[in-house]
Amino acid sequence: MFEAIRRPFGYEPVIAKEQLKKEPDKKTERANNWQSTLLRIWKLVDEHRFLLVTVLSLVFISSALALLGPYLIGYIIDEFIVPQSFSGMGAIVLWLILVYVGHSVSLYLQNYWMVGIAQQVVYRMRTGLFEHLQRLPVSFFDKRQHGELMSRMTNDIENVSTTLNSSFIQVFSSILTLTGTVVVMLWLSPLLTVLTLVIIPLMYISMQWITKRTSRLYKEQQAAIGDLNGFIEETISGQKIVKAFSQEPRVMDEFLLKSERLRRTGFWAWTYSGFIPKVMNFLNNASFAIVAGVGGVLALNGSISIGVIVIFTEYARQFTRPLNDLANQFNTVLSAIAGAERVFAIMGEPEEQDDAAANADKKLQGLVEFDNVSFKYEGAEEDWTIRNVSFTVGIGQTAALVGATGAGKTTIMQLLARFYDAAEGQIRLDGTPIEAMSRETLRSQIAFVLQDPFLFEATVRENIRYGLLDATDEEVVEAARKANAHDFIVKLPNGYDTVLKGDGSMISQGQKQLLSIARALIADPAILLLDEATSSIDTVTELKIQEALERLMKGRTSFVIAHRLNTVRQADLVLVMEMGELVEFGKQEALIKSGGKYAKMLSEAKL
Repeated sequence: MFEAIRRPFGYEPVIAKEQLKKEPDKKTERANNWQSTLLRIWKLVDEHRFLLVTVLSLVFISSALALLGPYLIGYIIDEFIVPQSFSGMGAIVLWLILVYVGHSVSLYLQNYWMVGIAQQVVYRMRTGLFEHLQRLPVSFFDKRQHGELMSRMTNDIENVSTTLNSSFIQVFSSILTLTGTVVVMLWLSPLLTVLTLVIIPLMYISMQWITKRTSRLYKEQQAAIGDLNGFIEETISGQKIVKAFSQEPRVMDEFLLKSERLRRTGFWAWTYSGFIPKVMNFLNNASFAIVAGVGGVLALNGSISIGVIVIFTEYARQFTRPLNDLANQFNTVLSAIAGAERVFAIMGEPEEQDDAAANADKKLQGLVEFDNVSFKYEGAEEDWTIRNVSFTVGIGQTAALVGATGAGKTTIMQLLARFYDAAEGQIRLDGTPIEAMSRETLRSQIAFVLQDPFLFEATVRENIRYGLLDATDEEVVEAARKANAHDFIVKLPNGYDTVLKGDGSMISQGQKQLLSIARALIADPAILLLDEATSSIDTVTELKIQEALERLMKGRTSFVIAHRLNTVRQADLVLVMEMGELVEFGKQEALIKSGGKYAKMLSEAKL
């Protein structure tokens, strides 16, 4: 049957044969993960225990009132309508109205309070995930697409929100309704009850067949959404590069492939899950027909009354409706669990650890020592990024890092800021091992000026103040003056209160760099890490940046990735890197006289 459906639309199952072969292992892993995920969600929900108990009490009341309504209708038929005696009927009708009003009010209150609980839980999850992301090491973000992380923060958590808002109450209410309905049905007519329960095995078999496929597909769908979001975010961020190299057709082709994967996965997930209400409705109607037919025969024989048949047919519908609701909510719950698993997987990633609380308030002077430091990035099997690097840079000195791309210059800076930890050897600041300082303390005394400065979507004032959040407006202006940025800032539409959009696209690259220097100046760091950013800037702006950098570097220990000879000449020391090793280290004049690697680089005009 499915082949006939599949061919006209061109759809094929997205699960590969290799995946199906591994399915036994994946099932076990998935079940264990679901149990852990559900337990973690329950712990978050359980923190609102009092309100949760109130909601569940209201669910119990609404379920009881839902059972009482049909019974009162049957009572009215048997006691008043059939015998044509209407004395006292008004009071029962009034009670019936109150039952349905009470049922509606309890439904409203339980939904209102459950939404509050759900939003609190989702708020905790979202806040916890965001806070955890701030504590993760840089190496974690090197391995992840930013869009994929954003998908977990938005889509996956939203799935949890949807489930808690509606499905939680629906599931609990359905279970209560089922239990109460079966009890009352057995009391009214065991025979009709047995006939009604015949559909349960059929429902179970149908559910097993469908959910066996949808559970896998929903998980695949969430992964496809994250992959697509990551690609979209990456493409939009690099749109200038895409256009510069006329790669729009290739990008579009890749987008279509990822979008097609999501389309096909979503099609089959919703196609299979769409069978659930259809199957349930068919079985519901079959159950109702059986109850009505057999009940009619029993009523003709005088075994039961007309009122009981009315009550029973209503209960039969009320019995199958919760089953239908459970079946429908099952898909939503599956999607939410898959999303929660992805969120908790990120929250389970190890954070940056600061083992030493000592030296938490240590003020750095700026003496930097590398002692036989070696490091390689995660995933590099054999090649060391840097190997046995040793040098000393004194307080207030400027060290220029020179060498070809991939020589290890940026890695030295990243190790100094403890974005990564050395695999071997030791880094010391003022004679203290870098591991003995907390990262927060260390980084608060280090400032970066990168080749491609990053600005936030905020005012100019706030971007400068990012270096020192409690800086006054006067300190912000003073830092801008020292960075030669004040003159162009006051010419902006709103001066220091101008909001920069799209990473500062409204100002030039040189102006961005001046703002980043102002941000570093206001932080008043002991150590500066500079990736020279004047290679693509006009001469006038370059002179302003060089002048601002001189002010910034004065009296501070500085490491500069040098791309120009002018920068090296101003340095106290030169570190020549090649293939991850420090091949030369010393003053520029001495290195030139030695006729080594540095002298060769100068002769070949590589600086």
